[in-house]
Amino acid sequence: MEPTIKIGVSTCLLGEKVRFDGGHKHDRYITGTLGRFFTFVPVCPETECGLGIPREAMRLAGNVESPRLVTNRTGVDHTERMQQWARRRLDELAKEDLCGYIFKKDSPSSGLHRVRVYTPKGPPVRTGRGLFAAAFTQRFPRIPVEDEGRLHDPALRENFIERVFAFRRWRNTLKKKSTMGNLVAFHTAEKLLVMAHSPRHYREMGRLVAEGKRLKPDELYGRYEALLFEALMLKATAAKHTNVLMHIMGYFKKQLSPDEKQEVLELIDAYRHGHVPLIVPVTLMNHFVRKYRQSYLATQTYLNPHPLDLQLRNHC
Repeated sequence: MEPTIKIGVSTCLLGEKVRFDGGHKHDRYITGTLGRFFTFVPVCPETECGLGIPREAMRLAGNVESPRLVTNRTGVDHTERMQQWARRRLDELAKEDLCGYIFKKDSPSSGLHRVRVYTPKGPPVRTGRGLFAAAFTQRFPRIPVEDEGRLHDPALRENFIERVFAFRRWRNTLKKKSTMGNLVAFHTAEKLLVMAHSPRHYREMGRLVAEGKRLKPDELYGRYEALLFEALMLKATAAKHTNVLMHIMGYFKKQLSPDEKQEVLELIDAYRHGHVPLIVPVTLMNHFVRKYRQSYLATQTYLNPHPLDLQLRNHC
């Protein structure tokens, strides 16, 4: 794993005064906590496409499915200007090796979810996506994306960052030769992590790998990638984590003492009922991996999917 991972970020979230009113929306979790592990590639669609600071505020208006980007007071339409710039900027970002992107919520250019669209009739509807955010996700459908507002939800935050690190590991695999051996090694290491999100996807991925020699490498890797990130988008629930933890315990059934087995079962049950966070049983499992030198489990990314300093499993 490289010491830093590149992710795109709306420039205003980094504290730069690029907003329409000349201000910023500095997010200290992004710059302070995530900044220790990620390298940021800042993007401000509105200033980069040539609009000044300050500038007239804009909004999405018109057809809900294909809204226009217009100024609030004068009604100037900047849609084509934004779209032409976005095409050039996306070509540049394609060379950046991004592993994720954090967008600015509610922005008519960068909002990812529930952006207001002002229709000719009735009140605005919250079904839109900012023009640049829409173009980015269409161009790079596999890259993990989120908006900064949703990062305040512990489960959504953990899911997003977990996907970023998984994307980096997958990119590292793609840099190697597209052999069955490399794919099997990746699939083996990610087994429990994928199971925590979707046992069904893990079974499908297993069948795909087992039949991989019948497919051309590009097709095999492409289909595997689609299943992998489709699986990781699904919520890893307490029930699915419990299933994985019990699965891990099975690898120690011949080594654990009766007291140790009881301790593990009690902690897993406490987690399942919401009395302790996930980090508690996972820490105990990591202890037994080291104590009993369980080489297979030591390779499982599930037990260490992201740096402990992020404390992502302390709240879920």
